[in-house]
Amino acid sequence: MSVQSDSKVNNFTFLLTGFPGLEQEYPWLSIPFSCIYAMVLSGNCLVLHVIRTEPSLHQPMFYFLAMLALTDLCMGLSTVHTVLGILWGLSQEIGLDACIAQTFFVHGLSCMESGVLLAMAFDRFTAICNPLRYTSILTNTRIINMGMAIVGRSFLFITAPIVRLKFFHYCHPHILSHSFCLHQDLLRLACSDIRFNSFYVLALVICTLLLDSVLILISYVLILHSVLTIASREECFKSLQTCVSHICAVLVFYVPIIGLTMVHRFGKHLSPVVHVLMGNIYILFPPLMNPIIYGVKTQQIRSRFQRWFTKQN
Repeated sequence: MSVQSDSKVNNFTFLLTGFPGLEQEYPWLSIPFSCIYAMVLSGNCLVLHVIRTEPSLHQPMFYFLAMLALTDLCMGLSTVHTVLGILWGLSQEIGLDACIAQTFFVHGLSCMESGVLLAMAFDRFTAICNPLRYTSILTNTRIINMGMAIVGRSFLFITAPIVRLKFFHYCHPHILSHSFCLHQDLLRLACSDIRFNSFYVLALVICTLLLDSVLILISYVLILHSVLTIASREECFKSLQTCVSHICAVLVFYVPIIGLTMVHRFGKHLSPVVHVLMGNIYILFPPLMNPIIYGVKTQQIRSRFQRWFTKQN
């Protein structure tokens, strides 16, 4: 793991990419993006508030949902200043230290969201396949331990490659391909030996995101097998209904990641606008959609929203 000796600490400034060719439209583009960020922050705060204040929601399923909402809220907070800073004409530049910090949080929070979705899949598997032991398996202590393990896995293992970014020599034009910082973007600009970062991060993605998705798929295969053994069609349908929100959340998270990966890998010929758009979908779509999905599809949260807004009126 050799970092070149000439790669002393850099204080470079990088140029973030907005929407190339649409600079004149930034004032108009800032309106929907500002609304999206407002919905992301208010929606996830509302979910957290409802779960905290409603005693009937103090259950394992909703504790995991609170973790998901907190992760989405932090994702929005970690990118709002650069995305809206470009569109509002405040600044298109970002220092190396700020860029590395943003990279750490964006990738760490993505890994954390994947871990929370896996924990939620385990929650649904336990509730459907082993309902009599549900409360004894998912105790408050065990949920806290699972949450700590998810946070530890998400941020501990990415520290080494992220810290190394500080000591790389960046000799290529300091123009990033998104309106926020990503690890692969910084590697593309580095002239140092990046093999450790490349292989380490690839192994990390396989051991986290890919493994999580496989385990989620296995859990649903087992859930489906268990549900199909239920004699009553009504009970079968009711059991599957409890999984709809989680399945939607999984798709909302993994589809943009796959899309962004495909664009980075095979979309060199595509317009830079496509790269920027896919990057923004990757960071904004899950935090935007998850509160909507759970607000609409989860009866307990929906009824709590209705009661709350009725009181307000």
